[in-house]
Amino acid sequence: MLLSEIIIERIKKEGPLSFRDFMEMALYYPELGYYNSAQDKIGADGDFYTSANLTAAFGAMIGRQIEEMWQNLEKKPFKIVEYGAGTGLLCHDILDYLKNNSPLYKDLTYCIIEKSTSMREIQKKHLHEKVSWHSSIQDIGEINGCILSNELIDNFSVHQVIMEKELKEVFVDYKENFIEILKPSKKELTDYLIALNIKLPEGFRTEINLEALSWIKEISKSLHKGYVITIDYGSLSSDLYNNRRSCGTLLCYYKHHKNDNPYQFIGQQDITTHINFSAISHWGSQFGIDCCGVVDQASFLLALGFKEYQDVSLKNSQANLQTAKQVSIMNYRLLVDMGLKFKVLIQQKGVPAYPLSGLKFSNSSRALHS
Repeated sequence: MLLSEIIIERIKKEGPLSFRDFMEMALYYPELGYYNSAQDKIGADGDFYTSANLTAAFGAMIGRQIEEMWQNLEKKPFKIVEYGAGTGLLCHDILDYLKNNSPLYKDLTYCIIEKSTSMREIQKKHLHEKVSWHSSIQDIGEINGCILSNELIDNFSVHQVIMEKELKEVFVDYKENFIEILKPSKKELTDYLIALNIKLPEGFRTEINLEALSWIKEISKSLHKGYVITIDYGSLSSDLYNNRRSCGTLLCYYKHHKNDNPYQFIGQQDITTHINFSAISHWGSQFGIDCCGVVDQASFLLALGFKEYQDVSLKNSQANLQTAKQVSIMNYRLLVDMGLKFKVLIQQKGVPAYPLSGLKFSNSSRALHS
């Protein structure tokens, strides 16, 4: 049975689904949802690239920032927890960089939280030491170290809302085709906007990611002392609720092509939305995790010495003209294309307010809650 048919059967039995429940089934339904199917998702044969696919230097720069965090935590045994590790490339490249620091590496553990069985199998092919796999952060115990996610929260299932005379939520019905209908929104959705001091104009459509709030709350309970690095595409409230975003930010990726129709290729295409870094910072502070700063990915990488690191790597590899050309294209994608769309948010708990090298070019703390 096709996933679309299973969703139609559920609608006929239970009535219209909230868009959030539709998205949850499309992405995570057992064996048939996009992230639980065996199809290739990342890389040339998949539907999209991540920064870790482009160069090992991306993981090395995160490793460099983690090394500084370890120093701030008095060089004690350090635990890295990565949510949703994709193909495992980022974990591989971080560990490869940190191997050069023997005192850190000796007392390092790397925990991957991965619910997808198919993705775990891919990760285990090239991750052979220091790594353990878990279904939930609760399985890991108290964490002193760093909790990391790269392109995770944009795939959390979201509620879609439209402001009419009052806030309405989008539901999905089926009448020969999938159609959208509106119902009065539940209190959690209006409370979300009130907490962030957001007033939507009439006709404005947007997404509300309540799962991101549950996620940061869950993290706050497990993180005893250390940092949270969140890398994703998204913006602050001031940008997300700007008039130019009045149709929302939802996008789908199918074979490296973008579209805005989640009701086609169900279970075969990725569905994503921009994340609200102001919301994660706001609720993080409610749960005892303070914001260090947010910066675009390009500034983060450059502040950590990305260009210099890459130059040394090229020199050591006796690169030819063809390699130099490939590096130039990769740099454009990583520092300009993805680099300006993606943001890096760093939060901390139980650590003195040391300056972090990756945030050297950050000037956004004044705007985080705007």
